[in-house]
Amino acid sequence: MFQTEQFPQLRRLIAEQAARDRAELDRLMAQVRAMGPVRIIKPRSATSVALMAADGGNNQVTFNPFYLQVVRVVDSYGKELCLDVVSSSTDIGELSRQQFEERDGKLPPLGRLMRDLEVNDLHELSPMMNWKSAGWVLVYRELCEWATLYELICSRRFAQDTLLVRDGLLRSKVFRGTLFVEMYRLIKQHIERIYREDRRHVWLVGLAKKSEVLEQYRLAISLSRVFERGSPCFVAVPEEMQRHVIRWVEYVRSPEDDSSGEKPKFNMGAMHFARFGTRSGDPVWTVDLLECQKADAQVVFGYLLADAVAGFPIPFYPNSIQQADSHSRVADLDLDIIEDNLIEAIRDQVGPELAPIIDQLRLATDVAARRYE
Repeated sequence: MFQTEQFPQLRRLIAEQAARDRAELDRLMAQVRAMGPVRIIKPRSATSVALMAADGGNNQVTFNPFYLQVVRVVDSYGKELCLDVVSSSTDIGELSRQQFEERDGKLPPLGRLMRDLEVNDLHELSPMMNWKSAGWVLVYRELCEWATLYELICSRRFAQDTLLVRDGLLRSKVFRGTLFVEMYRLIKQHIERIYREDRRHVWLVGLAKKSEVLEQYRLAISLSRVFERGSPCFVAVPEEMQRHVIRWVEYVRSPEDDSSGEKPKFNMGAMHFARFGTRSGDPVWTVDLLECQKADAQVVFGYLLADAVAGFPIPFYPNSIQQADSHSRVADLDLDIIEDNLIEAIRDQVGPELAPIIDQLRLATDVAARRYE
Protein backbone atom coordinates (compact mmCIF):
# COMPACT_ATOMS: atom_id res chain seq x y z
CA MET A 1 0.00 0.00 0.00
CA PHE A 2 1.33 3.45 -0.92
CA GLN A 3 2.32 5.79 1.88
CA THR A 4 0.92 9.33 1.90
CA GLU A 5 4.31 10.91 1.20
CA GLN A 6 4.67 8.74 -1.95
CA PHE A 7 1.64 10.16 -3.77
CA PRO A 8 3.33 13.36 -5.06
CA GLN A 9 6.12 11.30 -6.64
CA LEU A 10 3.61 8.81 -8.07
CA ARG A 11 1.54 11.66 -9.54
CA ARG A 12 4.65 13.18 -11.13
CA LEU A 13 5.74 9.85 -12.68
CA ILE A 14 2.27 9.23 -14.12
CA ALA A 15 2.13 12.75 -15.59
CA GLU A 16 5.58 12.33 -17.18
CA GLN A 17 4.62 8.99 -18.75
CA ALA A 18 1.33 10.40 -20.03
CA ALA A 19 3.25 13.26 -21.66
CA ARG A 20 5.55 10.77 -23.40
CA ASP A 21 2.52 8.80 -24.65
CA ARG A 22 0.77 11.91 -26.00
CA ALA A 23 2.48 11.43 -29.37
CA GLU A 24 0.80 8.02 -29.70
CA LEU A 25 -2.59 9.52 -28.90
CA ASP A 26 -2.06 12.25 -31.48
CA ARG A 27 -1.18 9.62 -34.07
CA LEU A 28 -4.34 7.62 -33.28
CA MET A 29 -6.47 10.77 -33.53
CA ALA A 30 -4.94 11.54 -36.94
CA GLN A 31 -5.86 8.04 -38.14
CA VAL A 32 -9.41 8.43 -36.84
CA ARG A 33 -9.87 11.78 -38.61
CA ALA A 34 -8.65 10.16 -41.83
CA MET A 35 -11.35 7.49 -41.76
CA GLY A 36 -13.92 7.47 -44.52
CA PRO A 37 -16.97 9.68 -44.30
CA VAL A 38 -19.21 9.17 -41.27
CA ARG A 39 -22.66 8.35 -42.59
CA ILE A 40 -25.94 8.96 -40.79
CA ILE A 41 -28.06 5.84 -40.40
CA LYS A 42 -31.42 6.21 -42.07
CA PRO A 43 -34.01 4.18 -40.14
CA ARG A 44 -35.98 1.52 -41.96
CA SER A 45 -39.23 -0.11 -41.00
CA ALA A 46 -38.58 -3.19 -38.88
CA THR A 47 -41.75 -4.78 -40.25
CA SER A 48 -40.09 -5.31 -43.62
CA VAL A 49 -37.32 -7.53 -42.33
CA ALA A 50 -37.22 -10.57 -40.08
CA LEU A 51 -34.56 -9.90 -37.49
CA MET A 52 -32.99 -13.16 -36.37
CA ALA A 53 -29.98 -13.97 -34.21
CA ALA A 54 -28.25 -17.17 -33.24
CA ASP A 55 -26.21 -17.44 -30.08
CA GLY A 56 -24.70 -20.24 -28.02
CA GLY A 57 -24.04 -19.49 -24.38
CA ASN A 58 -21.15 -20.88 -22.37
CA ASN A 59 -23.17 -23.43 -20.40
CA GLN A 60 -21.01 -25.54 -18.09
CA VAL A 61 -22.14 -28.02 -15.46
CA THR A 62 -19.48 -29.52 -13.20
CA PHE A 63 -19.38 -32.15 -10.47
CA ASN A 64 -15.73 -33.12 -10.33
CA PRO A 65 -14.39 -35.04 -12.09
CA PHE A 66 -17.46 -34.87 -14.33
CA TYR A 67 -17.63 -31.82 -16.59
CA LEU A 68 -20.37 -31.15 -19.11
CA GLN A 69 -20.57 -28.51 -21.81
CA VAL A 70 -24.14 -28.00 -22.99
CA VAL A 71 -24.00 -26.76 -26.58
CA ARG A 72 -27.30 -25.07 -27.32
CA VAL A 73 -27.83 -22.63 -30.18
CA VAL A 74 -31.17 -20.85 -30.50
CA ASP A 75 -32.58 -17.96 -32.51
CA SER A 76 -34.10 -14.78 -31.15
CA TYR A 77 -37.54 -16.39 -31.13
CA GLY A 78 -36.36 -19.13 -28.78
CA LYS A 79 -36.36 -21.86 -31.43
CA GLU A 80 -33.67 -24.43 -30.72
CA LEU A 81 -31.39 -24.90 -33.72
CA CYS A 82 -28.68 -27.12 -32.24
CA LEU A 83 -28.33 -29.16 -29.03
CA ASP A 84 -25.52 -31.39 -27.82
CA VAL A 85 -23.75 -32.31 -24.59
CA VAL A 86 -20.03 -33.07 -24.51
CA SER A 87 -17.26 -33.27 -21.95
CA SER A 88 -13.47 -33.04 -22.08
CA SER A 89 -13.34 -36.85 -22.00
CA THR A 90 -15.61 -37.27 -25.05
CA ASP A 91 -14.09 -39.37 -27.85
CA ILE A 92 -13.52 -36.82 -30.64
CA GLY A 93 -13.42 -39.56 -33.26
CA GLU A 94 -16.83 -40.83 -32.18
CA LEU A 95 -18.12 -37.26 -32.02
CA SER A 96 -16.95 -36.79 -35.62
CA ARG A 97 -18.87 -39.87 -36.74
CA GLN A 98 -22.02 -38.64 -35.00
CA GLN A 99 -22.05 -35.54 -37.18
CA PHE A 100 -22.83 -37.73 -40.21
CA GLU A 101 -25.68 -39.62 -38.56
CA GLU A 102 -29.01 -38.34 -39.80
CA ARG A 103 -31.53 -37.13 -37.22
CA ASP A 104 -35.13 -36.80 -38.35
CA GLY A 105 -33.99 -37.32 -41.92
CA LYS A 106 -31.22 -34.72 -42.00
CA LEU A 107 -27.66 -34.19 -40.83
CA PRO A 108 -26.83 -32.08 -37.79
CA PRO A 109 -25.75 -28.53 -38.73
CA LEU A 110 -22.08 -29.31 -38.16
CA GLY A 111 -22.32 -32.44 -40.29
CA ARG A 112 -23.88 -30.42 -43.11
CA LEU A 113 -21.02 -27.91 -42.96
CA MET A 114 -18.36 -30.65 -42.85
CA ARG A 115 -19.91 -32.39 -45.84
CA ASP A 116 -20.01 -29.18 -47.88
CA LEU A 117 -16.39 -28.38 -46.95
CA GLU A 118 -15.44 -31.98 -47.85
CA VAL A 119 -13.90 -32.85 -44.48
CA ASN A 120 -14.58 -36.15 -42.71
CA ASP A 121 -13.22 -35.50 -39.25
CA LEU A 122 -13.49 -32.68 -36.72
CA HIS A 123 -9.70 -32.56 -36.48
CA GLU A 124 -9.62 -31.89 -40.23
CA LEU A 125 -12.06 -29.03 -39.69
CA SER A 126 -10.11 -27.51 -36.78
CA PRO A 127 -6.61 -28.29 -35.49
CA MET A 128 -7.90 -27.35 -32.01
CA MET A 129 -10.28 -30.32 -32.00
CA ASN A 130 -7.66 -32.40 -30.25
CA TRP A 131 -8.03 -34.20 -26.92
CA LYS A 132 -4.62 -32.81 -25.91
CA SER A 133 -6.16 -29.32 -25.91
CA ALA A 134 -8.16 -28.73 -22.72
CA GLY A 135 -10.32 -26.11 -24.41
CA TRP A 136 -11.52 -28.18 -27.35
CA VAL A 137 -15.08 -28.31 -25.98
CA LEU A 138 -15.34 -24.51 -26.35
CA VAL A 139 -13.96 -24.80 -29.89
CA TYR A 140 -16.65 -27.38 -30.60
CA ARG A 141 -19.29 -24.94 -29.34
CA GLU A 142 -17.99 -22.23 -31.69
CA LEU A 143 -17.97 -24.64 -34.63
CA CYS A 144 -21.60 -25.52 -33.88
CA GLU A 145 -22.53 -21.81 -33.84
CA TRP A 146 -20.95 -21.22 -37.25
CA ALA A 147 -22.52 -24.40 -38.63
CA THR A 148 -25.95 -23.32 -37.40
CA LEU A 149 -25.67 -19.94 -39.12
CA TYR A 150 -24.47 -21.71 -42.27
CA GLU A 151 -27.44 -24.08 -42.23
CA LEU A 152 -29.88 -21.21 -41.71
CA ILE A 153 -28.65 -19.63 -44.91
CA CYS A 154 -28.38 -22.87 -46.87
CA SER A 155 -31.58 -24.68 -46.02
CA ARG A 156 -34.21 -22.19 -44.82
CA ARG A 157 -36.79 -20.63 -47.14
CA PHE A 158 -37.14 -16.91 -46.47
CA ALA A 159 -40.58 -15.36 -46.82
CA GLN A 160 -39.16 -11.83 -46.59
CA ASP A 161 -35.87 -9.97 -46.63
CA THR A 162 -33.92 -11.18 -43.60
CA LEU A 163 -31.04 -9.92 -41.51
CA LEU A 164 -29.08 -12.66 -39.72
CA VAL A 165 -27.11 -11.33 -36.75
CA ARG A 166 -24.24 -13.11 -35.03
CA ASP A 167 -23.12 -12.19 -31.53
CA GLY A 168 -19.44 -11.66 -32.35
CA LEU A 169 -17.43 -10.57 -35.37
CA LEU A 170 -17.40 -12.50 -38.63
CA ARG A 171 -13.90 -13.77 -37.89
CA SER A 172 -12.54 -16.99 -36.42
CA LYS A 173 -9.20 -18.65 -35.83
CA VAL A 174 -10.51 -22.14 -35.07
CA PHE A 175 -10.83 -23.37 -38.67
CA ARG A 176 -7.99 -25.21 -40.37
CA GLY A 177 -6.19 -23.57 -43.28
CA THR A 178 -8.53 -21.72 -45.63
CA LEU A 179 -11.72 -23.59 -44.65
CA PHE A 180 -13.22 -20.48 -43.05
CA VAL A 181 -12.88 -18.50 -46.28
CA GLU A 182 -14.24 -21.49 -48.21
CA MET A 183 -17.29 -21.38 -45.94
CA TYR A 184 -17.61 -17.67 -46.78
CA ARG A 185 -17.69 -18.47 -50.49
CA LEU A 186 -20.39 -21.10 -49.94
CA ILE A 187 -22.44 -18.61 -47.90
CA LYS A 188 -22.04 -16.04 -50.67
CA GLN A 189 -23.24 -18.56 -53.28
CA HIS A 190 -26.32 -19.49 -51.25
CA ILE A 191 -27.23 -15.84 -50.62
CA GLU A 192 -27.02 -15.21 -54.37
CA ARG A 193 -29.13 -18.33 -55.01
CA ILE A 194 -31.82 -17.17 -52.56
CA TYR A 195 -32.15 -13.84 -54.35
CA ARG A 196 -32.11 -15.49 -57.77
CA GLU A 197 -34.82 -18.04 -56.86
CA ASP A 198 -37.01 -16.17 -54.36
CA ARG A 199 -36.10 -12.50 -54.86
CA ARG A 200 -35.32 -12.23 -51.14
CA HIS A 201 -32.34 -10.43 -49.67
CA VAL A 202 -30.47 -12.17 -46.85
CA TRP A 203 -27.79 -10.20 -45.02
CA LEU A 204 -25.31 -11.54 -42.48
CA VAL A 205 -23.64 -9.31 -39.90
CA GLY A 206 -21.59 -9.84 -36.75
CA LEU A 207 -21.68 -7.43 -33.84
CA ALA A 208 -19.26 -7.43 -30.89
CA LYS A 209 -19.71 -5.78 -27.51
CA LYS A 210 -15.93 -5.42 -27.27
CA SER A 211 -13.09 -5.54 -29.78
CA GLU A 212 -9.37 -4.82 -29.62
CA VAL A 213 -9.61 -2.28 -32.42
CA LEU A 214 -12.39 -0.26 -30.80
CA GLU A 215 -10.70 -0.32 -27.37
CA GLN A 216 -7.48 1.01 -28.93
CA TYR A 217 -9.24 3.89 -30.70
CA ARG A 218 -12.09 4.61 -28.28
CA LEU A 219 -10.42 7.63 -26.65
CA ALA A 220 -9.24 8.99 -30.01
CA ILE A 221 -12.78 8.65 -31.42
CA SER A 222 -14.24 10.59 -28.49
CA LEU A 223 -11.63 13.34 -28.56
CA SER A 224 -11.89 13.69 -32.33
CA ARG A 225 -15.69 13.93 -32.08
CA VAL A 226 -16.11 11.67 -35.06
CA PHE A 227 -19.71 10.85 -34.13
CA GLU A 228 -20.76 14.32 -32.93
CA ARG A 229 -23.74 14.59 -35.28
CA GLY A 230 -26.79 14.15 -33.06
CA SER A 231 -27.87 11.15 -35.12
CA PRO A 232 -27.15 7.40 -35.27
CA CYS A 233 -24.20 6.91 -37.59
CA PHE A 234 -21.51 4.51 -38.80
CA VAL A 235 -18.11 4.58 -40.46
CA ALA A 236 -15.97 1.95 -42.18
CA VAL A 237 -12.72 1.04 -40.38
CA PRO A 238 -9.72 1.06 -42.76
CA GLU A 239 -7.63 -2.08 -42.90
CA GLU A 240 -4.55 -0.07 -41.86
CA MET A 241 -6.20 0.82 -38.54
CA GLN A 242 -7.07 -2.81 -37.93
CA ARG A 243 -3.52 -3.93 -38.65
CA HIS A 244 -2.20 -1.34 -36.21
CA VAL A 245 -3.93 -3.30 -33.45
CA ILE A 246 -4.26 -6.85 -34.78
CA ARG A 247 -0.86 -8.26 -35.60
CA TRP A 248 -2.27 -11.41 -37.19
CA VAL A 249 -2.73 -10.30 -40.81
CA GLU A 250 -4.92 -13.28 -41.71
CA TYR A 251 -7.48 -12.04 -39.17
CA VAL A 252 -7.74 -8.72 -41.03
CA ARG A 253 -7.33 -9.46 -44.74
CA SER A 254 -10.44 -9.43 -46.87
CA PRO A 255 -11.59 -12.86 -48.10
CA GLU A 256 -11.79 -11.30 -51.57
CA ASP A 257 -8.08 -10.37 -51.46
CA ASP A 258 -6.46 -12.38 -54.26
CA SER A 259 -3.03 -10.72 -54.12
CA SER A 260 0.09 -12.85 -54.08
CA GLY A 261 1.35 -14.34 -50.86
CA GLU A 262 -0.49 -16.24 -48.16
CA LYS A 263 -4.20 -16.62 -48.82
CA PRO A 264 -6.83 -15.02 -46.53
CA LYS A 265 -7.81 -17.39 -43.72
CA PHE A 266 -9.77 -16.11 -40.76
CA ASN A 267 -11.97 -13.20 -41.86
CA MET A 268 -15.16 -12.78 -43.88
CA GLY A 269 -16.19 -9.38 -42.55
CA ALA A 270 -15.83 -5.69 -43.42
CA MET A 271 -15.35 -3.84 -40.11
CA HIS A 272 -17.37 -0.75 -39.16
CA PHE A 273 -17.87 1.34 -36.04
CA ALA A 274 -21.52 2.18 -35.36
CA ARG A 275 -23.43 4.23 -32.81
CA PHE A 276 -27.18 3.62 -32.71
CA GLY A 277 -27.90 6.35 -30.16
CA THR A 278 -28.00 10.08 -30.87
CA ARG A 279 -25.85 11.34 -27.98
CA SER A 280 -22.07 11.50 -27.82
CA GLY A 281 -22.02 9.29 -24.72
CA ASP A 282 -24.06 6.48 -26.30
CA PRO A 283 -22.14 3.23 -26.84
CA VAL A 284 -20.17 2.58 -30.01
CA TRP A 285 -20.06 -1.00 -31.29
CA THR A 286 -17.85 -2.90 -33.73
CA VAL A 287 -19.88 -4.37 -36.58
CA ASP A 288 -18.73 -6.74 -39.32
CA LEU A 289 -20.75 -6.73 -42.53
CA LEU A 290 -20.28 -9.71 -44.82
CA GLU A 291 -17.51 -8.61 -47.18
CA CYS A 292 -19.56 -9.12 -50.32
CA GLN A 293 -22.42 -7.06 -48.82
CA LYS A 294 -20.57 -3.97 -47.61
CA ALA A 295 -22.15 -1.94 -50.43
CA ASP A 296 -25.48 -2.51 -48.63
CA ALA A 297 -24.18 -0.88 -45.43
CA GLN A 298 -26.87 1.80 -45.32
CA VAL A 299 -29.64 -0.79 -45.65
CA VAL A 300 -28.15 -3.15 -43.06
CA PHE A 301 -27.51 -0.44 -40.48
CA GLY A 302 -31.01 0.94 -41.04
CA TYR A 303 -32.51 -2.40 -40.03
CA LEU A 304 -30.03 -2.81 -37.16
CA LEU A 305 -31.03 0.60 -35.85
CA ALA A 306 -34.68 -0.44 -35.50
CA ASP A 307 -33.55 -3.51 -33.54
CA ALA A 308 -31.00 -1.67 -31.39
CA VAL A 309 -33.37 1.09 -30.26
CA ALA A 310 -35.52 -1.62 -28.67
CA GLY A 311 -32.48 -3.24 -27.03
CA PHE A 312 -32.87 -4.30 -23.38
CA PRO A 313 -31.24 -4.58 -20.89
CA ILE A 314 -28.15 -3.39 -22.84
CA PRO A 315 -29.10 -0.03 -24.37
CA PHE A 316 -28.67 0.44 -28.11
CA TYR A 317 -27.48 -3.15 -28.58
CA PRO A 318 -29.59 -5.25 -31.01
CA ASN A 319 -32.50 -6.74 -29.12
CA SER A 320 -32.48 -9.86 -31.32
CA ILE A 321 -29.02 -10.80 -30.02
CA GLN A 322 -30.05 -10.16 -26.43
CA GLN A 323 -33.12 -12.35 -26.87
CA ALA A 324 -31.08 -15.17 -28.40
CA ASP A 325 -28.56 -14.97 -25.56
CA SER A 326 -31.36 -15.10 -23.01
CA HIS A 327 -32.92 -18.17 -24.67
CA SER A 328 -29.62 -20.03 -25.10
CA ARG A 329 -28.37 -19.55 -21.55
CA VAL A 330 -28.90 -22.46 -19.18
CA ALA A 331 -29.77 -20.98 -15.80
CA ASP A 332 -32.16 -21.11 -12.85
CA LEU A 333 -34.61 -24.03 -13.14
CA ASP A 334 -33.02 -25.36 -16.34
CA LEU A 335 -29.62 -25.48 -14.65
CA ASP A 336 -31.07 -27.24 -11.61
CA ILE A 337 -32.67 -29.85 -13.86
CA ILE A 338 -29.40 -30.51 -15.71
CA GLU A 339 -27.47 -30.75 -12.44
CA ASP A 340 -30.07 -33.16 -11.06
CA ASN A 341 -29.77 -35.30 -14.19
CA LEU A 342 -25.98 -35.29 -13.90
CA ILE A 343 -26.14 -36.36 -10.24
CA GLU A 344 -28.63 -39.07 -11.09
CA ALA A 345 -26.38 -40.34 -13.89
CA ILE A 346 -23.39 -40.44 -11.52
CA ARG A 347 -25.44 -42.32 -8.92
CA ASP A 348 -26.33 -44.90 -11.56
CA GLN A 349 -22.67 -45.27 -12.46
CA VAL A 350 -21.40 -45.89 -8.93
CA GLY A 351 -24.24 -48.23 -7.96
CA PRO A 352 -26.82 -48.26 -5.13
CA GLU A 353 -24.30 -49.00 -2.36
CA LEU A 354 -22.22 -45.85 -3.05
CA ALA A 355 -25.04 -43.62 -4.28
CA PRO A 356 -25.72 -42.12 -0.80
CA ILE A 357 -22.15 -40.78 -0.76
CA ILE A 358 -22.91 -38.76 -3.91
CA ASP A 359 -25.96 -37.24 -2.20
CA GLN A 360 -23.91 -36.36 0.88
CA LEU A 361 -21.22 -34.68 -1.22
CA ARG A 362 -23.78 -32.62 -3.11
CA LEU A 363 -25.51 -31.54 0.08
CA ALA A 364 -22.22 -30.44 1.62
CA THR A 365 -21.35 -28.44 -1.49
CA ASP A 366 -24.77 -26.74 -1.59
CA VAL A 367 -24.58 -25.74 2.09
CA ALA A 368 -21.12 -24.24 1.64
CA ALA A 369 -22.21 -22.21 -1.39
CA ARG A 370 -25.51 -21.03 0.07
CA ARG A 371 -23.89 -18.53 2.42
CA TYR A 372 -22.74 -16.45 -0.59
CA GLU A 373 -26.14 -16.28 -2.26
